[in-house]
Amino acid sequence: MQTFALGRSGPQVSRIGLGCMGMSDFYGPAREEESIATIHAAMDAGVTLIDTGDFYGMGHNETLIGRALRGKSRQQVLLSVKFGALRTPSGAFAGFDGRPQAVKNFAAYSLKRLGTDYIDIYRPARVDPHVPIEETVGAIVDLIRSGHVRHVGLSEAGASTLRRAQAVHPIVDLQIEYSLASRSIESGVLSAARELGIAITAYGVLSRGLLTGALPPVVPGLRAHMPRFQGENYQRNLRLVEALAIIARRKGVTPSQLAIAWVLSRGDDIVPLIGTTRRQGLTEALQTLSMHLSPEELTEIEKAVPAEAVAGTRYGAEQMQQLDSER
Repeated sequence: MQTFALGRSGPQVSRIGLGCMGMSDFYGPAREEESIATIHAAMDAGVTLIDTGDFYGMGHNETLIGRALRGKSRQQVLLSVKFGALRTPSGAFAGFDGRPQAVKNFAAYSLKRLGTDYIDIYRPARVDPHVPIEETVGAIVDLIRSGHVRHVGLSEAGASTLRRAQAVHPIVDLQIEYSLASRSIESGVLSAARELGIAITAYGVLSRGLLTGALPPVVPGLRAHMPRFQGENYQRNLRLVEALAIIARRKGVTPSQLAIAWVLSRGDDIVPLIGTTRRQGLTEALQTLSMHLSPEELTEIEKAVPAEAVAGTRYGAEQMQQLDSER
């Protein structure tokens, strides 16, 4: 497994990370036994970065990862945990909480569910607009001093917020959506992160399955509420994906592999988080590490799926307004 330093101040991590959200929430039921087997397969393959959020399944995802890590060496993995997203008993989202006392409370519960003494990278899931980022990051620094956290990360933060946070404590990475279909970070956030020595952990590299070319004509669950999967937007986007599939077939790979390889080509400071619930999906993703895309192929791929041609925003209007990275 290829490894590199996560940002200027971070630990060594695998070139690809495992995103565990779908094992507990949002995309329909997943088999726990297969999910755990997928985590084990990732570890056996040298994947060290495992990403979760305390709100994925309202704690279920952390408990699942805790089960998967029993009997394993804790030093074999780097646990990246997001906090701050509030949910109701029905599962609806109810805002974000970045207050210092809340940060430490969230951490206490995550440590318990994960069955560990420390979290490697701790990050707010979103920037709380009502709490200065300096206060949120300061609370994580307190957790570092107490030995409960190793590094500070951020998620969906804009360039200005990155700079303010970095002034408090070194930020190792920014978790943000980045794919062929979602390239808004290229307009300023990516350059700011690189200037500050902050790595990118890219989620949504398959645009929630859109770039796989394998989704049904009408999508259920979380996707049904996202503009890219609705009505004419969806039909237009499927035509883009078919153009990508033509290139993939010619190269003897899948559209998913082509999309992951494109993200890998963006720089060795970018770690794609592969969100899969099955060992088969993990194996397919890991095969992209040996793929090479020539400059001509990269140009052809970007012409097949031009960012400006993707119809619909990545979230609905209300959620888009909550993204500090999009301001």
